[in-house]
Amino acid sequence: MKGLEDVVAVETNIAYIDGITGILAYRGININDLMDNSFEEVCYLLVKGQIPSGDELEEYKRSLREARPLYDEVLEVIRACNKEADAMDVLRTAVSYMAQVDEDYTDNSMEASNRKAIKLIAKFPTIVAAYFRIVNGEEPVQPDLNLSHGANFLYMLTGKKPNSIESEVMEKDLILSAEHGLNASTFASRIAASTHSDIYSAIISGICTLKGPLHGGARLGAMEMLDSIGSLDRVEKYVNDCISNKKRVAGFGHRVYKTYDPRAKIYRNLAEKLDEDKPDITWYEVAKELETVVEREYVNKHDKPIYPNIDFYAAVTYKYLDIPPKMSTSIFALGRVSGWTAHCIEQYSDNRLIRPRAKFIWKIFDK
Repeated sequence: MKGLEDVVAVETNIAYIDGITGILAYRGININDLMDNSFEEVCYLLVKGQIPSGDELEEYKRSLREARPLYDEVLEVIRACNKEADAMDVLRTAVSYMAQVDEDYTDNSMEASNRKAIKLIAKFPTIVAAYFRIVNGEEPVQPDLNLSHGANFLYMLTGKKPNSIESEVMEKDLILSAEHGLNASTFASRIAASTHSDIYSAIISGICTLKGPLHGGARLGAMEMLDSIGSLDRVEKYVNDCISNKKRVAGFGHRVYKTYDPRAKIYRNLAEKLDEDKPDITWYEVAKELETVVEREYVNKHDKPIYPNIDFYAAVTYKYLDIPPKMSTSIFALGRVSGWTAHCIEQYSDNRLIRPRAKFIWKIFDK
């Protein structure tokens, strides 16, 4: 099957997706029911398979927060990177070096892999925020161990403590980005893990795959689209131009969902909250009008099931948080790394080398 569409490659207990009715569940818990949990709780759920007790959560939070600071050598590697580089390339490079200075570098036991998973989840935001500040001529901000995962990232990015709404939105963004079944980057990570390669190498495979514009890079496309539209009065023309030129509208349609992406519904509510908090900014109004026009032109007129996906309203929330488009994919990775590590650990626990076959197509060449 081209693109492995509908092919079942592995069995998992981590995530369930129903693309027809629009359901996403982590470890059997509907994503809507996890929105009042912290990202740290959701990480524990994904990696360890259950919601933690009070004591378990406190210990896990302590482990994650104490692991936030970067090794000095890793920070120097980030400083040495090309200032024009894609943030995903810098993240890949930093993680690769981070593996080499980890005291568990040569230990690939399950216990060591779990310790490495904590470091990866904890340090991803520090790496991305540090690079952003360095390329903008500012010194990295040390993590605040008293802030939540999402709030701390915004603090390290801007140097200012975010307000309660911004903190809530970033925390939920990380949860919504954390896991989505056997997507391309997760599959890449599991393939690497299935060879018994170490978890750092497996996560680097995920980073490289998420970077692509048909995967994590799609959020960048949605942000650039919003910039190109700019105002409410240009929405109609933009959609009509897309139809005339047979061009996709960024942030709409999904390989799995044939209905409204359940994550997009939550992002839409988050975007509305930010709009109410920042009434002088109109990105939410532009997005709502764009959704209305797309529904009219594609769904109603042509019966095409094209609905907003995770990237559409996520792009709107990033605009309100003043996140530059070029940083969007790397921020997606901050949440997704928890899902990657969960899948790697699941793969290690009951491993079989992932080795599909290719169908050879005979072709007669002219002499």
